[in-house]
Amino acid sequence: MPDTIRVARAPDGALTYAVPIPPEGLPAVPPGELMAAWALARQAAARRLWGPPRVLLFPRQDGEATRIAIADRDAGAWAEAIDAAIGLDTLGGLALCLRLLALVEVLARASWLGPLFDVTPGGIDLHPSLLDAAASMPLDAGARFDEAGLRRLLSRLPPPGGESRLSA
Repeated sequence: MPDTIRVARAPDGALTYAVPIPPEGLPAVPPGELMAAWALARQAAARRLWGPPRVLLFPRQDGEATRIAIADRDAGAWAEAIDAAIGLDTLGGLALCLRLLALVEVLARASWLGPLFDVTPGGIDLHPSLLDAAASMPLDAGARFDEAGLRRLLSRLPPPGGESRLSA
């Protein structure tokens, strides 16, 4: 299985990525790299480095493709930052970017995660258990985290407060 992803640029500047595996097959990433990527992406968004629109095409068993567009400006800035620093043309770089975006999405959606993070003017403080889960648990077919699976995984851990949070 090649580690590289074919990338094509449209005349309008949009980028299309032909990913050789589905989102569920993307590799885990080191938690420290996920935290560093968060800080990098946040800086890019603050500098308004939006980047071009991106479309990710993932294979499905039925022969069709799953199409995921990164069209939101903030998500685009985060993708641009990861692409510039690591490259979205590798499975590792794409996995890091999609895990980062999935983490932001699940934090906004799952209110029960509130005790595991704090958003501050200086960044975000994440409980190490949440960071570890986001770095290692598989993405679903839509490149998101399964909320029920995340809840099960985190329910096996000690309650928040016993470990210091990691900041970005």
